[in-house]
Amino acid sequence: MANISELIERYIKNLLQESQGDSVELQRNELAAQFKCVPSQINYVLSTRFNTENGFIVESRRGGGGFIRIVKIPLEQHGDPAVQIYRLVGEEINQSQAENIIKRLAEEELITLREAQIFRAVVDRNSLRLELPWRDSLRANLLRVMLAAVFRES
Repeated sequence: MANISELIERYIKNLLQESQGDSVELQRNELAAQFKCVPSQINYVLSTRFNTENGFIVESRRGGGGFIRIVKIPLEQHGDPAVQIYRLVGEEINQSQAENIIKRLAEEELITLREAQIFRAVVDRNSLRLELPWRDSLRANLLRVMLAAVFRES
């Protein structure tokens, strides 16, 4: 059974798919009531699963008429996806950030599911047996090299 964070994430992504545009507006309290959780659980899902690494912008307005607007940003709309991902990776990247980028690439169908599995295995901390910050630096370098190889073929 999926945990509450996964259920909330799936629900929001389904709303985004069904929406006419690339955004959806939600009420944090209504969403919390629907999933029988505290509003901070909604905040957690938004900050960990709907961030820029995952291709989203979250806007919120607090107060009585407050809302949360989640905007999906497809890579293709903003220039070369390879350049965008290269910038996201940077000179150092931790495992969680790398996995988010890999997940996004697979969701956007810029890499195959098999490529995503290979990418995850390569950037995993168990594969990179180095101390920090060397591990995050090597992970970023490996990810950039793999991405360059994939995008060069396209």
